[in-house]
Amino acid sequence: MKHPIPNHIPLENAETIALQALAFIASDAARLSNFTALTGVSLEDLHQRASELDVLAAALNALLQDEPSLLMFCANAAIQPDDFAKAAHTLQHAITTRGAQADPAKD
Repeated sequence: MKHPIPNHIPLENAETIALQALAFIASDAARLSNFTALTGVSLEDLHQRASELDVLAAALNALLQDEPSLLMFCANAAIQPDDFAKAAHTLQHAITTRGAQADPAKD
């Protein structure tokens, strides 16, 4: 039996929250410009990679660094800030776990 990881939510839920966050970021030119500058992801790459875990995690992290936007997003999306933070932890854990599995040097 799998035991739940503290401070995490199901990966599918985390991905959904992150996609909503990415849409929120993209809905404002200034936020989108800040996001692309922070991540180095071009708009073209963003369209192609929007569902990748690292891009989704970057969207959550960008809002975590901008508290007014984070609170506005959470209020508009009816998401509790704690659930938002759990989504960020979940995605980061998924990225770390997949990276460890893909790296034979860590076996």
